[in-house]
Amino acid sequence: MPMSTYSIHLKPVFSCPADVLPQGLKLPIGWKLAWHQVETLLALRDPDVDVVFNTAMTGDGKSLAAQLEVLQGNTCAIALYPTNELARDQESQTKNYVEKFKLDNEPRVTQLSGALLEVYAENEGISKFAAISTKAGQSEILLTNPDIFHYLHRKAYITKDDSPDKLYGRIDKDFDLFIVDEFHVYSVAQVVSLINTMLLIRVTNRRKKFLLLSATPDERLIQKLQAAGFRCKVIDPLRENKYQFPETIETQKQLEILGWRQVARSIALEFVPLEPVAKASESWLKSNAEMILAEFQLHPGSKGAVILNSIAAVKRLVPFFQSVFQAHGLTVGENTGLSGQTSREMSLMADLVLGTSTIDVGVDFKINFLIFESADAGNFIQRLGRLARHEKNAQGQRFDGFRAYALVPNFLVGRLFLEDDSPLVGGEHYDRPTLNSCINSQYRQINDFRGYYKRWGAVQSLRICADLNHKTIQQQYAGSREAFQEACEVVFETKLRKVAGHVKGWAQEWQQFSGQKTGNPIVEDACSFRGSSPLQCGIYDETEPNEGERFKTYDLPGILGNLEIELWTEAAFMRALEAAAKRTGQPIPKGRYKHCLAFMKLKAYRDERSNWKVHFPGSLETVANAYRVQVLKGLEIWQPENCWATEINKKLRNQAIVSYVLPRPVTEVRQRLRLPMHFQIYPISDRYSFQDAVPSYSIAFGQSALLLDTLACQLQGKGGEIWIA
Repeated sequence: MPMSTYSIHLKPVFSCPADVLPQGLKLPIGWKLAWHQVETLLALRDPDVDVVFNTAMTGDGKSLAAQLEVLQGNTCAIALYPTNELARDQESQTKNYVEKFKLDNEPRVTQLSGALLEVYAENEGISKFAAISTKAGQSEILLTNPDIFHYLHRKAYITKDDSPDKLYGRIDKDFDLFIVDEFHVYSVAQVVSLINTMLLIRVTNRRKKFLLLSATPDERLIQKLQAAGFRCKVIDPLRENKYQFPETIETQKQLEILGWRQVARSIALEFVPLEPVAKASESWLKSNAEMILAEFQLHPGSKGAVILNSIAAVKRLVPFFQSVFQAHGLTVGENTGLSGQTSREMSLMADLVLGTSTIDVGVDFKINFLIFESADAGNFIQRLGRLARHEKNAQGQRFDGFRAYALVPNFLVGRLFLEDDSPLVGGEHYDRPTLNSCINSQYRQINDFRGYYKRWGAVQSLRICADLNHKTIQQQYAGSREAFQEACEVVFETKLRKVAGHVKGWAQEWQQFSGQKTGNPIVEDACSFRGSSPLQCGIYDETEPNEGERFKTYDLPGILGNLEIELWTEAAFMRALEAAAKRTGQPIPKGRYKHCLAFMKLKAYRDERSNWKVHFPGSLETVANAYRVQVLKGLEIWQPENCWATEINKKLRNQAIVSYVLPRPVTEVRQRLRLPMHFQIYPISDRYSFQDAVPSYSIAFGQSALLLDTLACQLQGKGGEIWIA
């Protein structure tokens, strides 16, 4: 594809080597370390540092920096990865490190996910508590997700009569280093959970180390940890001039002679301006399929990836590109959040992969050609960072150049290139930090929900304080409880006694609303890691070729908009699951389906997104004008062409759902509050607005409702009440 006036060239990136290695450090023969890797190791060994932030660029070896101390046989670590796919990838990489370091006492590496935990517990005939204890006790490096880490610190996997620290008390004592990878992808609610857990570990176990890895760190998180008394050290190679961006081959060779390592190659980057409407990227890809094919014909040995925002778009495009490429002996694969493990592994052998996930792209799947969408500035930088990390493909064939096409809103191209003070000029060469700065400043600025810390963060803290006051550990943790409370009140800028008053009020409202004497759905969402999923459905995916990977979950809103389905019963779904497990010889975890709203067969992905809305049978005026989180019951879906809506509504009406309703249409709310692209907010009507072409109300559920609550006062025309002032 010829480059246009909206194209630039990105300079290569070289990373500075370490001048001196710490005394006694053992490395495989021929290995050298980058400056940031040694600095990270030194910071972790520094008794005056509690939290280390490594902000090295994508592809510059942050994972090795994190595990160097463990690979010396000096410590044990828990590493948290935001997805199970990434944890699985890191397990393979870590075992490779262990093999190359050749320690006398090799550290044992274990990956643990909810599914693996369930299968292990069933196979061994033990409880999940015993399964986690066993796995943790048999590991020096435990790779898991932040969900499990969060819940084992919140009394999950134990009984109500157990001591709250029965599980985490053991694990936190056994592991000295806690690694949090890719923490920039955490929502603010998840950052709150991380802060609360770090504070809990600090007050119950002294001298623990935390390492947070991200190329785009959250300055506010650093400030809050410092306010709580954590001693933080930031390892920032860019700020310390430990990156070079050479413009000539001669300069590159000089850097190589001095031991600098090439982290990224030069890239020809073109910005493709598109109307910010649904299916714009999908239409462009179909229209340019022959030009995309030409990339592989003109550059033999190329490997390419198309990374989009929509799973449904990927599902529609994969068969389209397969039909185009197969006639020329080229293969097309898929890599999405709904792809089974077998499908993901097969995609690594394809010539072109389409997906929503970047887990394998640029790591196991080495590419020289990239087309990508982005939801925001950070997403743009992260996805572009998957390209040009390797000079050869997986077969050892050298790439002859690196090309990227960014499918972006036309307004962004205008800001970057066409205005009088635009920062970029077509055809020029730029280094990565300059481009990243331009993208950060010119992309649509989305809301960061900073009010969540003060408004909801301490709700979780209150529950942890109550756990520390449990009769079985009250005396043991008396000083710890006071220290924890004091730190939380500083970090979240509120008093826990005020929070307790609101929690009590919600409990009373829930009892009156439901007739139940226990429970507090609002608090449950505030204290969870990802929020509850009251609209989650079990899916049997008939489009998935691997039988054992057809059993999935999908939220109802996504189903209504994108999927052709057939309603199924829970009993039939479970029978099919058991039969598939028996035929394949592979156990299929069932725990994730325990609380599903409904069960369905996925027949196909819609060519066009289907409209739908939520409906409330009464009046929403009082509910919406309250500008507060509430628990609603009686909700329905309305989608005229949907033949199975009636059956879903029978179940949905009985669901008590944490909600936030606003008296504004969805489009207006999204624009005025600068909501992220994938923020879960939906149109809703009541009996008086049912016939309106555009519903005049909006609704968010679960944790999204809590996030919306931190912003909604902006739509009132006056300052909203901050209930934890």
